[in-house]
Amino acid sequence: MARVLIVDDSAFMRNLLKNVLFKGNLDTVGEAADGEDAITKYKKLKPDLVTMDIIMPNKDGIAALKEIRRIDQNAKVIMVTAVGQEKLVKSAIKFGAKGYIVKPFQAPKVIEEVKKVLGIDG
Repeated sequence: MARVLIVDDSAFMRNLLKNVLFKGNLDTVGEAADGEDAITKYKKLKPDLVTMDIIMPNKDGIAALKEIRRIDQNAKVIMVTAVGQEKLVKSAIKFGAKGYIVKPFQAPKVIEEVKKVLGIDG
């Protein structure tokens, strides 16, 4: 089962994503509320995939993405963004994000994107 680290400053969004991933047979191995915590937990947990909010306190998602990719150039990170943040998404993709999910998201789309990035069929 794929191991996912969920990074979002909103506990509600983390919980929502955790439930969606659980229903898609994906295991949440950890949660982080900001970019700094995400980097620490990435090093410790070594997840297969990270879902990363872009706008967060302390260290935003793009800064955290860059640092995680420096630690592990094969890191698989999917950015989670609000509608209207297309420029930030393009920047994240340039820095190595493997995909993105737009909030408010639909569960099937989340599972589809995660499985596509992980290379899991169905």
